Amino acid sequence: MTFRQRLKNHELLLGTIVSLASPEVAEVLSAAGFDWLFLDAEHNPLDALEIQRILIGAGSTPCLVRLARGDEVSIKKALDVGAAGIIAPLINSAEQAAEVVRHARYAPLGTRGVGAGRAHGYGLKFQEYVSRANEESVVVVQAEHIDAVNNIEAIVQVPGIDGVLIGPYDLSASLGYIGEVTHPDVVSAIDRVTQACRAVNMPLGIFGMTAEAVRLYIERGYTLLAVSIDTVLLGTAARQMLAHLKT
Repeated sequence: MTFRQRLKNHELLLGTIVSLASPEVAEVLSAAGFDWLFLDAEHNPLDALEIQRILIGAGSTPCLVRLARGDEVSIKKALDVGAAGIIAPLINSAEQAAEVVRHARYAPLGTRGVGAGRAHGYGLKFQEYVSRANEESVVVVQAEHIDAVNNIEAIVQVPGIDGVLIGPYDLSASLGYIGEVTHPDVVSAIDRVTQACRAVNMPLGIFGMTAEAVRLYIERGYTLLAVSIDTVLLGTAARQMLAHLKT
């Protein structure tokens, strides 16, 4: 079963954010047992070659690349280097969502450019890849602004969207409560996204800094979870060890 099929089947998929340009970090996280890895090229200086090397380190663990922006070049580069799919940030309208889908799909479903990269076996498996890419490449859009919330009922109707990932921190900032992800207005906005996705059986995802932060959403039926960040996992473990030794 492909990662896209698992996502659309609402299988619980636990991942974490990779921010470091290190294949070894991805290899360790893959060995730890995560279902997927969230490669963050929006808030971190990861270029296409670094993403490709991280993907090699991740091995068979599917990776979704959060793009710096949802433009044509960023999308095709992420998919051409072998990502299982993309996460498009700041999608605030159905028109933006439809454009992302077009750029992520080969003709006749879209306008994705045709090249030969790592995803195509560097050309050796070109036909095999292009014949299945439209069925296997994942397209997730982020709802992380109040404008997205206000348009969410239209966004989830866009054909080809495989999931919606809520960005609670950016959403809280757009509402004037930066970092206050449990503020009633932020919770209300998240509830609206949740209801809109449930109405069309759209897979839902969210980011949380801790297991406790995302556990509530698992209980609410969210299945695409990104928990913590590679740097935070490392720093937290180091602090806990030192605190234990210094007591």
